[in-house]
Amino acid sequence: MTSPRRQPARRRPTVLRRWVVPATVPVAVTALLGAAAGTGAGTTGAAGAGDPYFPLSGNGGYHVRHYGLTLRYQGDGRLEGTAVLTARATQALTRFDLDFKGLTVGGVEVDRTAAGVERSGQELVVTPRRALRAGQDFEVTVTYHGTPEPVTDPDGSADGWIPTDDGAFVAGEPQGAMTWFPANAHPKDKSSYDFTITVPEGRTAVANGDLLRQRTAKGETTFHWRETRPMAAYLATATIGTFQVTRYTTRDGIRVYDAVDPREAKAAAPVLKRLPSVLEWESRLFGPYPFKSAGSIVDHAKVGYALETQTRPLYDSAPDILTLVHESAHQWFGDSVSLTSWKDIWLNEGFATYAEWLYTEQHGGASAQKTFDRLYARPAGDGLWAYPPGDPGSGGNIFGTPVYDRGAMALHELREAVGDRTFFAILRAWAAGHRDGHGTTAQFVRLAEQKSGRPLDSLFHIWLFTKGKPNKT
Repeated sequence: MTSPRRQPARRRPTVLRRWVVPATVPVAVTALLGAAAGTGAGTTGAAGAGDPYFPLSGNGGYHVRHYGLTLRYQGDGRLEGTAVLTARATQALTRFDLDFKGLTVGGVEVDRTAAGVERSGQELVVTPRRALRAGQDFEVTVTYHGTPEPVTDPDGSADGWIPTDDGAFVAGEPQGAMTWFPANAHPKDKSSYDFTITVPEGRTAVANGDLLRQRTAKGETTFHWRETRPMAAYLATATIGTFQVTRYTTRDGIRVYDAVDPREAKAAAPVLKRLPSVLEWESRLFGPYPFKSAGSIVDHAKVGYALETQTRPLYDSAPDILTLVHESAHQWFGDSVSLTSWKDIWLNEGFATYAEWLYTEQHGGASAQKTFDRLYARPAGDGLWAYPPGDPGSGGNIFGTPVYDRGAMALHELREAVGDRTFFAILRAWAAGHRDGHGTTAQFVRLAEQKSGRPLDSLFHIWLFTKGKPNKT
C-alpha cells in the first residue's frame, strides 16, 4: 500500500476445480488458526481470527486451501458468482462462518449437500447437514448475485469492490475481499486461487498469477487466471475495465502482464517499462523474486492509493517510480511473507518504504541517512511521532505516516547498528525463511539478533514501541 494511504497528491508512502497449495502450508496455517481462535473450545468455528484491530475478519475452525471463483460481470455493475472453497477442518465443526457482506446468497452447499445459512452482519454462518471431523477435507459452494459495494475502513477510505466508469477497481486491504467473494479473510489464512471472470466484450478482467486462457463468444469475454502460490484474501483482485494490455517475459523468466487504462497510458509507460530492472534490483537485495508472474494494473480510479495485489500491483492512476518500487517490494514483504496480525503492519509498510529509500540512495538521489535525518528533524509534535509503528493502536492508524516512515527509520537504525552486510543478510533470510508463509515482529527481532550476534531488544523497543519522538543515542 502506498504511503501515506490517504494523500492522493503523493502516492508513494497502490472453472470450479481443486487446486491445493503445497502440503507444508496447511500445517503452519492450522497452528496459527488454532492458537488464535481457541479451536479446542467446542464445535462452532470462531466468528473471527482473533485480530485485535479487525476482530470479525477471518474465521476459526478451518483453513481454505483453494478458492475457485467463477464471476460474471454485467455492464450495469451487477455481479453473479459461484465460489467453491476447498478447505480442511482444524477442529470438529457443527457450524462455521465465512466473511461475506452485501451480496445476495442464492444457496450454500457443503460437500454438494444443501447447508443451513444465516446472515449476521459481515458473517455468513453455515451449518452443514453433517458435522465435520477435525482434519476432514470438505468443499463449500456458495452462489450469489447483486451489485457489489465497497466497505468503508476505519480511516474513512473505500476498500473492496470499488465501481469505476468502465468496471471496478478491486483492492481488498484490509477487509474488502468480503465485498465480492465469501472468504476466510484474514492474512493468517493463505490459499491458491482460480478466477474465471466473464465480462462484456471489449472489457478486460485482470486477476492474480497467470492468464491461462481467454475466449470471446456471444458478446462476452471470459478470462481464466490462476495463482498457485499461497495468497491472503486481501491480495486477490478481479479488476475490470477497458485496458491496453502488454505481455512479455523478462530475461529472468518472469511472465509480465500489464493492463493500463488508455487515459493513463502515456503517463504510465515510462515507469512501467522499468519494472524488470526494479525487480532485478530488488532481487539482488532481498533474494529471488518469490513468484513466476508480475505486472501492473493501472486504472483511472482516483481512489487515493495503490495496492500490492499479489503478482500484479494495482494503481489508481499512473504511478511514479517510487510507488512502483514500493508496491514491488511488497511482493517479498507482505505478499510472500504475510502478517499474522494487522498490528504488525510495519513489517509490510516499513519494509516497502525503506526499499524506496534504498532505491533513491542507489540511483543518484539522497542517501538513506539523509532521508532519516530529514524525518528525525521534525518536531516532537509532528504527526510522524503520533503513535509507535509496532503498535499503531487501531485499524484507523495502520496506514498512517508513523507505520511507513518511522517503520523505515527502525530498519535504518538496525542497518546502522549491524552494518550493511549483516543488514541485507537479515532481509534475505527473512524473505527466504518465511516465503509463502507468515512472520511476526518478535520473529524478525530474533532473526536480527541471531544474524548479528548482538542483543537488539532496546533498539526495536525504542523505534517500534516507544510513544513520541525517540531520543537519538
